[in-house]
Amino acid sequence: MERPKVTFTIDKNILIELDSIAKELGQKKSHIVEQALELYFDTVDAIIADGRLDRLASGKDKTISAEEVWKELGL
Repeated sequence: MERPKVTFTIDKNILIELDSIAKELGQKKSHIVEQALELYFDTVDAIIADGRLDRLASGKDKTISAEEVWKELGL
């Protein structure tokens, strides 16, 4: 897996906490940030899914059958 190097700015208090946690767990800060982002993305995915379900339930969105999709794609 490719692991590009990135640079970003964060709040000083978050950095202090990140340093403390990394030291306590004996893990690299990059590993902790990666794990935290994965958890955050999982949470956001659930929020997005809930919003989509709400739009379906309210009639704002509709579903399309697989058959319709296949037909449109010529499959």
